[in-house]
Amino acid sequence: MAGSAVERVELAHLLAEQRATAALGRAHPHITFSLLHWVLDTWLDEPAREVFHQGAALLADRYAELGLVRLLPIDRVWVGVRSTRPDAFGGFHHPDQGYRHMQLASVITRYGRLNDSRLESPELVALDLLRSYAHDCLHWGSFREYRLVGGHPVRSRYGINWRDPQGRTYSARDAVDATSTRNLGIVMEGATDREARTIAAKVADRLGLAERIAPLDRLAFRDTTGRLGPGDIGLSGLGTANRFHLALAGYELAVGMRYERFLAEMGSPNTAGLHGLILAAMISGDLRPLTCWLDRRHGPGAFRRSFRSPAYTGPDPAD
Repeated sequence: MAGSAVERVELAHLLAEQRATAALGRAHPHITFSLLHWVLDTWLDEPAREVFHQGAALLADRYAELGLVRLLPIDRVWVGVRSTRPDAFGGFHHPDQGYRHMQLASVITRYGRLNDSRLESPELVALDLLRSYAHDCLHWGSFREYRLVGGHPVRSRYGINWRDPQGRTYSARDAVDATSTRNLGIVMEGATDREARTIAAKVADRLGLAERIAPLDRLAFRDTTGRLGPGDIGLSGLGTANRFHLALAGYELAVGMRYERFLAEMGSPNTAGLHGLILAAMISGDLRPLTCWLDRRHGPGAFRRSFRSPAYTGPDPAD
């Protein structure tokens, strides 16, 4: 928390109040939510639970290497398990879900048709839950700073991104048709999901999980394990799950592909090294190893040249 001692006390009170009173499921009144540990224990069979538990062990070791030693508690993860809407389709790409930084909690949905209590692909459900959990663990564990602005708490810094007093972010939005990114929000989201999908892929390989025959399940498996191909984005004819497919395709085009192109442009041939530095900086809030690496590769001031928007007026994390 930033500001004077008096401001920090008021800020702590306001944050605690919001975290205690906010209704996490307000945006989805038609969905019934349960805690993740209940879903794991009662909804999934033993093979599916093994998918999640093996993945959780893998991500704990990997995130500790990056500097994140505490994971998002599973009793802070709410999972939508059923819906009264006949067309509701859950999973990582369900609209308006994810990590809620003000409440320090995550809101996700199980993969599949939410008006049907049957799980046609329990192991794929578990793999999708693993990806969502691994993803939101990094959001939860990323460095953040709050300050009072106009009497309201504002997240003025998150990971490697900053906001100035007028609320403008350090970097500008990418163009709609961009194939790469220079937006720090997309960089952090891309790094977060690349890591989550890598963990899901390792578990799938270790347990011998194969692609499903059903077109949508096959597409979801490729997406969850980071194995989408160019032809996958144009699939159609998926019935009531078309909106889910469109969200998947939109996310891949705007985040996944742009981040991979960014890594190739800025980090090749050591894209894994750059990816690891980005994640470590997000968690610690210390940008020096990342900016030094970029300076050696692209010349002094590479971070500022690559990311800073002319409209941004706040402190510079590269200084």
